[in-house]
Amino acid sequence: MSAVPTSAPIPAGARIGHVHLKVSDLQRALDFYCGVLGFELQQMYGEQAAFVSAGGYHHHIGLNTWESAGGQPPPPGTTGLYHVAILYPTRADLAGALKRLAANHVQLDGAADHGVSEALYLHDPDMNGVELYWDKPEADWPRNAEGGIAMTTQRLDLDGLLNTRREMEGA
Repeated sequence: MSAVPTSAPIPAGARIGHVHLKVSDLQRALDFYCGVLGFELQQMYGEQAAFVSAGGYHHHIGLNTWESAGGQPPPPGTTGLYHVAILYPTRADLAGALKRLAANHVQLDGAADHGVSEALYLHDPDMNGVELYWDKPEADWPRNAEGGIAMTTQRLDLDGLLNTRREMEGA
């Protein structure tokens, strides 16, 4: 498969600004994103939508029931969002997220060391995929013989990740 040529590449400073998720129960979604993951509620939009963020930003995640109140997740084998990825600033912060998940009895679907990042995979109450991750320093990224990125998928040592948090708390 070849990439479609464009007249110019997207600017290097471009980024994904926010994601807006359809949910079946707004309060249940808020309980997860705010209560478990720790996002802060910035604004309710009537009784059908809410905007949550980290650090007071207007919103990183929008949650709405406009087309999905009481709905069911899409069945396997259909297209749509695979997961939303939430980038944590440090490994210790990701360890803190793992600790929160465990304290709230949220089951992980997987955990991986990709060489460039470490990631936790789970689903929210509406079965939207969620990845919680941190990026390793670029100087530590694995490279192939040509100097290109050589991502991998290896088992993530969850105990080692939690020990990072414990070391930070003890320091």
